Amino acid sequence: MADGELGRIGLKRSNLFREQCYIDGKWVGEPEIEVRNPATRGVIGRIPNLGRAETLRAVAAAEAALPEWRALPAKARADVLRRWNDLMLKHQEDLARLMTAEQGKPLAEARGEIAYAGAFFEWFGEEARRAYGDIIPGPAADRRIMVMKQPVGVVGAITPWNFPAAMITRKVGPAIAAGCTVVLKPSELTPYSALALALLGEEAGLLAGVLNIVTGDAEPIGQVLTEDPRIAKFTFTGSTPVGKKLAAQCASTVKRVSLELGGNAPFLVFDDADIEVAAAGAIVSKFRNTGQTCVCANRFFVQDGVYEAFAKLLAEKASELVVGDGLAGVTQQGPLINVKALQKVEAHVADALGHGAKVLTGAQRDSQGGTFYQPTVLRDVAPDGLLAREETFGPVAALVRFRTEEDAIRMANDSRAGLAAYAYTRDLSRSWRVAEGLQYGMVGMNTGLISSETLPFGGVKESGIGREGSKYGIEEFLEIKSIVVQL
Repeated sequence: MADGELGRIGLKRSNLFREQCYIDGKWVGEPEIEVRNPATRGVIGRIPNLGRAETLRAVAAAEAALPEWRALPAKARADVLRRWNDLMLKHQEDLARLMTAEQGKPLAEARGEIAYAGAFFEWFGEEARRAYGDIIPGPAADRRIMVMKQPVGVVGAITPWNFPAAMITRKVGPAIAAGCTVVLKPSELTPYSALALALLGEEAGLLAGVLNIVTGDAEPIGQVLTEDPRIAKFTFTGSTPVGKKLAAQCASTVKRVSLELGGNAPFLVFDDADIEVAAAGAIVSKFRNTGQTCVCANRFFVQDGVYEAFAKLLAEKASELVVGDGLAGVTQQGPLINVKALQKVEAHVADALGHGAKVLTGAQRDSQGGTFYQPTVLRDVAPDGLLAREETFGPVAALVRFRTEEDAIRMANDSRAGLAAYAYTRDLSRSWRVAEGLQYGMVGMNTGLISSETLPFGGVKESGIGREGSKYGIEEFLEIKSIVVQL
């Protein structure tokens, strides 16, 4: 690690910072690829640039570890996951500071993510003991049908940079709880959270080969994880175009696939809403992690009667958000992850302004430079512009006016994305109509914060396949076996 960045992170336990990959219980690979702090652009450290050969070695290790791991009683696997969560909470501050350094999110948000991430280990450890089967009455008096659930096998996983701990535990937790083994590729932009988790997993009692982490060139690694027949299940969180490509690669071996892909979340505010509550929810939903979340509100549909008041209130709240480096003081908005992300935000804003939108606050780079962008609220946004048609993944709230409930639902559903949606109303009947009418996998009704380890997280349409978290999440890593018994 570069001395300057090491000093700024201030880890109490320095060995949580790892610059090698983790395969078969060993730390391997030579650090080559630079990892930069998005707030300072300083080099944090380097990670190995592994490829096909090393990934195949990781798959072999996972395959070799599978028989012993799956044979352990569910309670034994649960005990490992519980200890892993305990270690995460014990080192919460170090893990949070490491995350803020590599990802850029405010330190308070990073602390919250560590607690949220650890909760998946705790939750799925408990669910491991509840993977119940059935006894089904047979078609004849001397027949019985027994249904049991078994681990699917070796799991390949690819996770993104925006939640570098939680997106891992939400996949690894249920996989390991079910009795599977895992080969994981974290984002090369935020690898250090993943590697720190591997170290803590080892200390919690993971057997060698149960969790393997590889970093490097996405294409050869992804090809192995999607096409190797030893991988029984593939799970991916990321963009829709990449998800489609990876799913197509999985077809060659007919793998089980889970995809958590892009969103374009609508945020509906009706005339009867409490606009103070709605504006507070909008801040949480839109500006958390600088708008770099797949469930963050992207399109704000506001009814005529409260449009002016809501627009004014949201702009006021957004303008008060503190922008800055999360390791340099208390902040509420960090930098965008890289220049490409900044350019996309600027292109969306320019397109909106070119089609008649007006700036209420922000709409420019922050004075701190780099990839910092001011929290932005635009009004009178065209419903067919880039801001409405594409996922911005940045701190820009685009306000669109609507007249009727039917108009709002129609515009909200006019998207190939179907991950999350939000609506604010004090009318009980409307809340049911809207929640049922929105074509999304998750709906926040009068709340802007929906994520929890107890929630089935996932979308419909082109936002993905399968669910993560909740009692349903472990099912993604279990096969159902039917056994017919002749008495």
